[in-house]
Amino acid sequence: MRRVVITGLGCISPLGNNVDTMWSELLKGSCAIDTIKSLNTENLTVKVAAEVKDFKPEDFEIDKAMIRHNDRYALYAIAAATQAMKDSGLEVGKDVDSSRFGCAIGSGIGGIQTFCREHASLLENGPRRVSPLFIPEMIANIASGNTAIVFHAEGPNLPVVTACATGTHSIGEAYRMIKEGRADAMISGGTEAAICEIAIAGFANSKALSTCEDPMAASLPFDLRRKGFVMGEGSGIMILEDYEIAKRRGAHIYAEVCGYGNSCDAYHYTAPRADAKCATNCIKWALEEANYKSGERVYINAHGTGTPLNDKTETLAIKQAMGEADARAAVISSTKSMMGHMLGATGAIELVICAKTLQDKKVAPTIHLDQPDPECDLDYTPHTARDFEADLTISNSFGFGGQNACVALRKI
Repeated sequence: MRRVVITGLGCISPLGNNVDTMWSELLKGSCAIDTIKSLNTENLTVKVAAEVKDFKPEDFEIDKAMIRHNDRYALYAIAAATQAMKDSGLEVGKDVDSSRFGCAIGSGIGGIQTFCREHASLLENGPRRVSPLFIPEMIANIASGNTAIVFHAEGPNLPVVTACATGTHSIGEAYRMIKEGRADAMISGGTEAAICEIAIAGFANSKALSTCEDPMAASLPFDLRRKGFVMGEGSGIMILEDYEIAKRRGAHIYAEVCGYGNSCDAYHYTAPRADAKCATNCIKWALEEANYKSGERVYINAHGTGTPLNDKTETLAIKQAMGEADARAAVISSTKSMMGHMLGATGAIELVICAKTLQDKKVAPTIHLDQPDPECDLDYTPHTARDFEADLTISNSFGFGGQNACVALRKI
Protein backbone atom coordinates (compact mmCIF):
# COMPACT_ATOMS: atom_id res chain seq x y z
CA MET A 1 0.00 0.00 0.00
CA ARG A 2 1.40 3.35 -1.07
CA ARG A 3 1.33 6.68 0.76
CA VAL A 4 -0.84 9.40 -0.77
CA VAL A 5 -0.21 13.13 -0.48
CA ILE A 6 -1.86 16.40 -1.52
CA THR A 7 0.29 18.57 -3.77
CA GLY A 8 -2.21 21.01 -5.30
CA LEU A 9 -5.31 22.90 -4.20
CA GLY A 10 -7.93 24.87 -6.11
CA CYS A 11 -11.35 26.32 -5.44
CA ILE A 12 -14.22 28.41 -6.68
CA SER A 13 -16.16 29.56 -3.63
CA PRO A 14 -18.61 32.15 -2.33
CA LEU A 15 -15.68 33.73 -0.43
CA GLY A 16 -13.32 33.94 -3.39
CA ASN A 17 -12.30 32.21 -6.58
CA ASN A 18 -8.91 31.00 -5.38
CA VAL A 19 -7.67 29.25 -2.25
CA ASP A 20 -5.68 32.13 -0.78
CA THR A 21 -8.60 34.56 -0.96
CA MET A 22 -11.09 32.05 0.43
CA TRP A 23 -8.78 31.08 3.29
CA SER A 24 -8.03 34.68 4.20
CA GLU A 25 -11.74 35.54 4.31
CA LEU A 26 -12.54 32.46 6.39
CA LEU A 27 -9.93 33.43 8.99
CA LYS A 28 -11.48 36.91 9.14
CA GLY A 29 -14.88 35.36 9.84
CA SER A 30 -16.37 36.88 6.69
CA CYS A 31 -19.87 35.80 5.71
CA ALA A 32 -20.64 35.18 2.01
CA ILE A 33 -24.35 34.65 2.57
CA ASP A 34 -26.51 37.36 1.04
CA THR A 35 -29.82 37.94 -0.69
CA ILE A 36 -29.94 35.94 -3.92
CA LYS A 37 -28.88 38.04 -6.91
CA SER A 38 -29.00 35.52 -9.76
CA LEU A 39 -32.76 34.95 -9.85
CA ASN A 40 -36.09 36.44 -8.86
CA THR A 41 -37.08 35.14 -5.40
CA GLU A 42 -40.51 36.79 -5.26
CA ASN A 43 -42.35 33.46 -5.26
CA LEU A 44 -39.76 31.57 -3.19
CA THR A 45 -39.87 31.13 0.57
CA VAL A 46 -36.06 31.22 0.63
CA LYS A 47 -34.40 34.54 -0.20
CA VAL A 48 -30.73 34.04 0.73
CA ALA A 49 -27.84 31.88 -0.48
CA ALA A 50 -24.06 31.89 -0.71
CA GLU A 51 -23.46 32.60 -4.39
CA VAL A 52 -20.15 32.57 -6.25
CA LYS A 53 -19.28 36.11 -7.29
CA ASP A 54 -17.38 37.54 -10.26
CA PHE A 55 -16.72 34.15 -11.85
CA LYS A 56 -15.33 34.47 -15.37
CA PRO A 57 -14.33 31.11 -16.87
CA GLU A 58 -12.01 32.77 -19.36
CA ASP A 59 -9.85 33.91 -16.43
CA PHE A 60 -8.91 30.24 -15.97
CA GLU A 61 -7.74 29.61 -19.53
CA ILE A 62 -10.90 27.71 -20.43
CA ASP A 63 -11.42 27.94 -24.19
CA LYS A 64 -14.54 29.47 -25.71
CA ALA A 65 -15.95 26.19 -26.99
CA MET A 66 -15.64 24.60 -23.56
CA ILE A 67 -17.35 27.62 -21.99
CA ARG A 68 -20.25 27.44 -24.46
CA HIS A 69 -20.76 23.72 -24.06
CA ASN A 70 -20.64 23.27 -20.28
CA ASP A 71 -23.04 23.86 -17.44
CA ARG A 72 -21.82 26.22 -14.75
CA TYR A 73 -21.19 23.34 -12.34
CA ALA A 74 -18.67 21.81 -14.78
CA LEU A 75 -16.97 25.15 -15.43
CA TYR A 76 -16.45 25.59 -11.71
CA ALA A 77 -14.70 22.21 -11.60
CA ILE A 78 -12.46 22.91 -14.60
CA ALA A 79 -11.50 26.32 -13.15
CA ALA A 80 -10.69 24.85 -9.72
CA ALA A 81 -8.75 21.99 -11.34
CA THR A 82 -6.74 24.49 -13.39
CA GLN A 83 -5.69 26.21 -10.17
CA ALA A 84 -4.85 22.92 -8.47
CA MET A 85 -2.76 21.67 -11.38
CA LYS A 86 -0.76 24.91 -11.49
CA ASP A 87 -0.29 24.79 -7.74
CA SER A 88 0.92 21.21 -7.92
CA GLY A 89 3.29 21.70 -10.86
CA LEU A 90 2.53 18.13 -11.94
CA GLU A 91 3.39 17.56 -15.61
CA VAL A 92 1.57 14.81 -17.45
CA GLY A 93 3.97 12.83 -19.62
CA LYS A 94 6.95 13.88 -17.52
CA ASP A 95 6.04 13.27 -13.87
CA VAL A 96 3.17 10.89 -14.48
CA ASP A 97 2.03 8.85 -17.48
CA SER A 98 -1.40 9.90 -18.78
CA SER A 99 -2.68 6.33 -18.41
CA ARG A 100 -1.79 6.45 -14.69
CA PHE A 101 -3.38 9.87 -14.16
CA GLY A 102 -7.05 9.85 -13.19
CA CYS A 103 -9.97 12.07 -12.29
CA ALA A 104 -12.61 11.72 -9.57
CA ILE A 105 -14.83 14.81 -9.50
CA GLY A 106 -18.36 14.33 -8.26
CA SER A 107 -21.53 16.41 -8.12
CA GLY A 108 -24.58 15.82 -5.99
CA ILE A 109 -26.98 17.21 -8.59
CA GLY A 110 -25.09 17.87 -11.83
CA GLY A 111 -26.23 20.30 -14.51
CA ILE A 112 -29.58 21.30 -13.08
CA GLN A 113 -29.38 24.79 -14.58
CA THR A 114 -29.04 23.22 -18.04
CA PHE A 115 -31.99 20.96 -17.23
CA CYS A 116 -34.16 23.94 -16.28
CA ARG A 117 -33.16 25.93 -19.38
CA GLU A 118 -33.83 23.09 -21.80
CA HIS A 119 -37.07 22.06 -20.12
CA ALA A 120 -38.31 25.64 -20.55
CA SER A 121 -37.29 25.48 -24.21
CA LEU A 122 -39.21 22.23 -24.63
CA LEU A 123 -42.40 23.71 -23.17
CA GLU A 124 -42.15 26.96 -25.12
CA ASN A 125 -40.82 25.77 -28.48
CA GLY A 126 -41.33 22.02 -28.72
CA PRO A 127 -38.94 19.05 -28.71
CA ARG A 128 -37.04 20.05 -31.85
CA ARG A 129 -35.68 23.08 -30.02
CA VAL A 130 -34.05 21.09 -27.19
CA SER A 131 -30.29 21.41 -27.55
CA PRO A 132 -28.40 18.37 -28.86
CA LEU A 133 -25.95 19.12 -26.03
CA PHE A 134 -28.66 18.95 -23.36
CA ILE A 135 -27.67 15.49 -22.11
CA PRO A 136 -23.85 15.93 -22.13
CA GLU A 137 -24.18 19.30 -20.39
CA MET A 138 -26.62 18.02 -17.77
CA ILE A 139 -25.25 14.63 -16.69
CA ALA A 140 -23.42 14.49 -13.36
CA ASN A 141 -20.28 12.81 -14.71
CA ILE A 142 -19.44 15.44 -17.32
CA ALA A 143 -17.43 17.68 -14.98
CA SER A 144 -15.08 14.78 -14.33
CA GLY A 145 -15.05 13.74 -17.99
CA ASN A 146 -14.35 17.22 -19.37
CA THR A 147 -11.72 17.97 -16.73
CA ALA A 148 -9.99 14.76 -17.80
CA ILE A 149 -10.06 15.99 -21.41
CA VAL A 150 -8.46 19.31 -20.46
CA PHE A 151 -5.63 17.67 -18.51
CA HIS A 152 -5.18 14.44 -20.50
CA ALA A 153 -6.13 12.25 -17.56
CA GLU A 154 -6.58 8.89 -19.28
CA GLY A 155 -6.50 6.75 -16.13
CA PRO A 156 -9.37 5.88 -13.75
CA ASN A 157 -12.32 8.26 -13.91
CA LEU A 158 -14.87 7.95 -11.10
CA PRO A 159 -17.51 10.67 -10.71
CA VAL A 160 -19.15 9.97 -7.34
CA VAL A 161 -22.76 10.99 -6.65
CA THR A 162 -23.60 10.73 -2.95
CA ALA A 163 -25.53 13.93 -2.29
CA CYS A 164 -23.83 16.12 0.32
CA ALA A 165 -21.10 13.53 0.94
CA THR A 166 -19.99 13.61 -2.72
CA GLY A 167 -16.83 15.72 -2.44
CA THR A 168 -15.50 13.78 0.54
CA HIS A 169 -16.26 10.41 -1.04
CA SER A 170 -14.60 11.54 -4.28
CA ILE A 171 -11.35 12.38 -2.50
CA GLY A 172 -11.57 9.20 -0.42
CA GLU A 173 -12.01 7.05 -3.50
CA ALA A 174 -9.16 8.84 -5.32
CA TYR A 175 -6.98 8.18 -2.27
CA ARG A 176 -7.81 4.48 -2.49
CA MET A 177 -7.03 4.41 -6.23
CA ILE A 178 -3.50 5.63 -5.60
CA LYS A 179 -2.98 3.71 -2.37
CA GLU A 180 -3.89 0.44 -4.07
CA GLY A 181 -1.70 1.13 -7.11
CA ARG A 182 -4.47 1.71 -9.66
CA ALA A 183 -3.25 5.26 -10.40
CA ASP A 184 -0.21 7.42 -9.65
CA ALA A 185 -2.02 10.76 -9.40
CA MET A 186 -5.63 11.96 -9.38
CA ILE A 187 -7.53 15.20 -9.84
CA SER A 188 -10.25 14.91 -7.21
CA GLY A 189 -13.03 16.86 -5.54
CA GLY A 190 -16.58 18.05 -5.94
CA THR A 191 -18.55 20.73 -7.73
CA GLU A 192 -22.05 22.21 -7.63
CA ALA A 193 -24.08 25.08 -9.10
CA ALA A 194 -27.66 24.42 -8.02
CA ILE A 195 -28.89 27.86 -6.97
CA CYS A 196 -31.98 27.89 -9.18
CA GLU A 197 -35.72 28.06 -8.58
CA ILE A 198 -36.55 24.37 -8.75
CA ALA A 199 -33.68 23.27 -6.49
CA ILE A 200 -34.44 25.93 -3.91
CA ALA A 201 -38.15 25.10 -4.02
CA GLY A 202 -37.45 21.40 -3.62
CA PHE A 203 -35.08 21.77 -0.69
CA ALA A 204 -37.34 24.38 0.92
CA ASN A 205 -40.45 22.21 0.62
CA SER A 206 -38.60 19.31 2.23
CA LYS A 207 -37.97 21.68 5.19
CA ALA A 208 -34.18 21.44 4.77
CA LEU A 209 -33.47 25.14 4.08
CA SER A 210 -33.46 28.07 6.45
CA THR A 211 -36.19 30.56 5.59
CA CYS A 212 -34.57 33.36 7.59
CA GLU A 213 -34.22 36.45 5.40
CA ASP A 214 -31.40 37.96 7.46
CA PRO A 215 -28.14 36.74 5.84
CA MET A 216 -26.33 37.11 9.17
CA ALA A 217 -28.77 34.85 11.01
CA ALA A 218 -29.63 32.22 8.38
CA SER A 219 -26.79 29.68 8.73
CA LEU A 220 -26.41 28.82 12.43
CA PRO A 221 -24.53 25.53 12.92
CA PHE A 222 -24.70 24.17 16.50
CA ASP A 223 -26.80 27.16 17.61
CA LEU A 224 -30.09 26.65 19.43
CA ARG A 225 -31.81 28.96 16.89
CA ARG A 226 -30.86 26.92 13.81
CA LYS A 227 -33.67 26.06 11.41
CA GLY A 228 -32.01 24.70 8.28
CA PHE A 229 -29.07 25.08 5.94
CA VAL A 230 -28.29 27.83 3.46
CA MET A 231 -27.50 26.75 -0.09
CA GLY A 232 -24.05 27.57 -1.48
CA GLU A 233 -22.20 26.74 -4.68
CA GLY A 234 -18.66 26.26 -5.94
CA SER A 235 -15.96 23.65 -6.41
CA GLY A 236 -13.05 22.29 -4.42
CA ILE A 237 -10.29 20.31 -6.15
CA MET A 238 -7.15 18.56 -4.90
CA ILE A 239 -4.26 16.93 -6.69
CA LEU A 240 -3.46 13.66 -4.96
CA GLU A 241 -0.36 11.71 -5.86
CA ASP A 242 1.90 8.91 -4.77
CA TYR A 243 4.28 10.18 -2.10
CA GLU A 244 7.39 8.79 -3.80
CA ILE A 245 6.56 10.59 -7.06
CA ALA A 246 5.87 13.85 -5.24
CA LYS A 247 9.11 13.56 -3.26
CA ARG A 248 11.14 12.71 -6.34
CA ARG A 249 9.97 15.76 -8.25
CA GLY A 250 10.36 18.08 -5.24
CA ALA A 251 6.66 18.96 -4.99
CA HIS A 252 5.27 21.04 -2.16
CA ILE A 253 3.23 18.69 0.03
CA TYR A 254 0.31 20.12 1.98
CA ALA A 255 -0.61 16.96 3.86
CA GLU A 256 -0.86 13.19 3.68
CA VAL A 257 -4.24 11.57 3.15
CA CYS A 258 -4.17 8.82 5.74
CA GLY A 259 -7.71 7.64 6.49
CA TYR A 260 -11.11 7.23 4.86
CA GLY A 261 -14.45 6.09 6.24
CA ASN A 262 -17.56 5.29 4.19
CA SER A 263 -20.83 4.02 5.66
CA CYS A 264 -24.59 4.21 5.19
CA ASP A 265 -27.26 4.76 7.83
CA ALA A 266 -29.62 2.43 5.92
CA TYR A 267 -32.38 4.16 7.83
CA HIS A 268 -34.20 7.06 6.10
CA TYR A 269 -33.93 8.95 2.81
CA THR A 270 -33.28 12.34 4.47
CA ALA A 271 -33.08 12.05 8.27
CA PRO A 272 -29.98 10.80 10.11
CA ARG A 273 -30.18 7.95 12.60
CA ALA A 274 -30.81 9.31 16.09
CA ASP A 275 -28.26 6.91 17.62
CA ALA A 276 -25.57 8.06 15.12
CA LYS A 277 -24.32 4.48 14.90
CA CYS A 278 -23.25 4.51 11.26
CA ALA A 279 -21.86 8.05 11.25
CA THR A 280 -19.86 6.99 14.30
CA ASN A 281 -18.47 3.99 12.41
CA CYS A 282 -17.53 6.18 9.45
CA ILE A 283 -15.50 8.58 11.63
CA LYS A 284 -14.04 5.72 13.65
CA TRP A 285 -12.85 3.86 10.55
CA ALA A 286 -11.14 6.96 9.17
CA LEU A 287 -9.39 7.55 12.50
CA GLU A 288 -8.31 3.93 12.78
CA GLU A 289 -6.83 3.93 9.28
CA ALA A 290 -5.03 7.17 10.19
CA ASN A 291 -3.51 5.43 13.25
CA TYR A 292 -5.09 8.00 15.53
CA LYS A 293 -3.91 7.81 19.13
CA SER A 294 -5.80 9.21 22.08
CA GLY A 295 -4.35 12.58 23.09
CA GLU A 296 -3.35 13.70 19.58
CA ARG A 297 -4.30 17.25 18.62
CA VAL A 298 -7.26 16.99 16.25
CA TYR A 299 -9.15 19.55 14.15
CA ILE A 300 -12.54 18.51 12.79
CA ASN A 301 -14.24 20.35 9.96
CA ALA A 302 -17.77 19.40 10.88
CA HIS A 303 -20.56 18.72 8.44
CA GLY A 304 -22.34 21.27 10.66
CA THR A 305 -25.22 22.17 8.38
CA GLY A 306 -27.36 24.09 10.84
CA THR A 307 -30.29 21.68 10.55
CA PRO A 308 -31.92 20.67 13.83
CA LEU A 309 -31.17 16.96 13.46
CA ASN A 310 -27.71 16.97 11.83
CA ASP A 311 -25.81 19.03 14.37
CA LYS A 312 -26.81 17.12 17.49
CA THR A 313 -26.39 13.77 15.71
CA GLU A 314 -22.92 14.72 14.47
CA THR A 315 -21.95 15.84 17.98
CA LEU A 316 -23.00 12.43 19.29
CA ALA A 317 -21.09 10.64 16.50
CA ILE A 318 -17.87 12.52 17.28
CA LYS A 319 -18.16 11.61 20.98
CA GLN A 320 -18.84 7.96 20.23
CA ALA A 321 -16.03 7.69 17.67
CA MET A 322 -13.33 9.43 19.73
CA GLY A 323 -14.46 8.92 23.28
CA GLU A 324 -15.88 11.69 25.46
CA ALA A 325 -12.56 13.14 26.68
CA ASP A 326 -10.85 13.23 23.27
CA ALA A 327 -13.98 14.65 21.63
CA ARG A 328 -13.99 17.51 24.14
CA ALA A 329 -10.31 18.17 23.46
CA ALA A 330 -10.82 18.34 19.69
CA VAL A 331 -11.06 21.73 17.99
CA ILE A 332 -14.08 21.81 15.67
CA SER A 333 -15.68 24.34 13.35
CA SER A 334 -18.36 24.57 10.68
CA THR A 335 -17.29 26.76 7.79
CA LYS A 336 -20.84 26.45 6.44
CA SER A 337 -21.60 29.28 8.85
CA MET A 338 -19.72 31.51 6.37
CA MET A 339 -20.13 29.83 2.96
CA GLY A 340 -23.36 27.90 3.26
CA HIS A 341 -23.78 24.30 2.18
CA MET A 342 -22.29 23.67 -1.28
CA LEU A 343 -23.93 20.24 -1.56
CA GLY A 344 -21.68 17.96 -3.66
CA ALA A 345 -18.80 20.46 -3.51
CA THR A 346 -18.86 21.11 0.21
CA GLY A 347 -16.79 18.15 1.43
CA ALA A 348 -14.05 18.83 -1.10
CA ILE A 349 -13.77 22.51 -0.18
CA GLU A 350 -13.77 21.57 3.49
CA LEU A 351 -10.86 19.18 2.90
CA VAL A 352 -9.02 22.04 1.19
CA ILE A 353 -9.66 23.95 4.43
CA CYS A 354 -8.32 21.02 6.47
CA ALA A 355 -5.12 21.02 4.41
CA LYS A 356 -4.70 24.76 4.98
CA THR A 357 -5.35 24.28 8.70
CA LEU A 358 -2.45 21.83 8.91
CA GLN A 359 -0.17 24.06 6.87
CA ASP A 360 -0.91 27.42 8.52
CA LYS A 361 -1.71 26.17 12.05
CA LYS A 362 -4.91 28.17 12.18
CA VAL A 363 -8.55 27.19 12.58
CA ALA A 364 -11.39 29.04 10.85
CA PRO A 365 -14.33 29.82 13.17
CA THR A 366 -18.01 29.00 13.40
CA ILE A 367 -19.49 32.48 13.18
CA HIS A 368 -22.87 33.56 14.65
CA LEU A 369 -22.70 30.85 17.33
CA ASP A 370 -24.37 33.04 19.95
CA GLN A 371 -26.71 30.57 21.65
CA PRO A 372 -25.03 27.13 21.78
CA ASP A 373 -27.42 24.19 21.83
CA PRO A 374 -26.94 22.22 25.09
CA GLU A 375 -26.98 19.03 22.98
CA CYS A 376 -24.08 20.44 20.92
CA ASP A 377 -21.57 20.89 23.70
CA LEU A 378 -18.15 20.47 22.08
CA ASP A 379 -15.57 23.12 21.16
CA TYR A 380 -16.89 24.63 17.92
CA THR A 381 -14.51 27.64 17.75
CA PRO A 382 -17.20 30.32 18.08
CA HIS A 383 -16.90 33.72 16.39
CA THR A 384 -13.16 34.08 15.77
CA ALA A 385 -10.29 32.07 14.29
CA ARG A 386 -7.59 30.70 16.54
CA ASP A 387 -4.05 29.42 16.35
CA PHE A 388 -3.88 25.64 16.62
CA GLU A 389 -1.20 23.17 15.58
CA ALA A 390 -3.07 20.01 14.67
CA ASP A 391 -1.48 16.58 14.33
CA LEU A 392 -4.50 15.30 12.43
CA THR A 393 -7.54 16.80 10.73
CA ILE A 394 -10.74 15.11 9.65
CA SER A 395 -13.66 16.31 7.57
CA ASN A 396 -17.15 14.86 8.02
CA SER A 397 -19.84 14.83 5.34
CA PHE A 398 -23.31 13.30 5.59
CA GLY A 399 -25.83 13.20 2.74
CA PHE A 400 -29.42 12.35 1.90
CA GLY A 401 -29.79 8.61 1.54
CA GLY A 402 -27.81 8.09 4.75
CA GLN A 403 -24.46 8.55 2.99
CA ASN A 404 -21.59 9.11 5.45
CA ALA A 405 -18.01 10.07 4.56
CA CYS A 406 -14.93 11.03 6.54
CA VAL A 407 -11.37 11.71 5.31
CA ALA A 408 -8.36 12.18 7.59
CA LEU A 409 -5.22 14.22 6.81
CA ARG A 410 -1.86 14.37 8.62
CA LYS A 411 1.13 16.67 8.58
CA ILE A 412 4.12 15.26 6.73
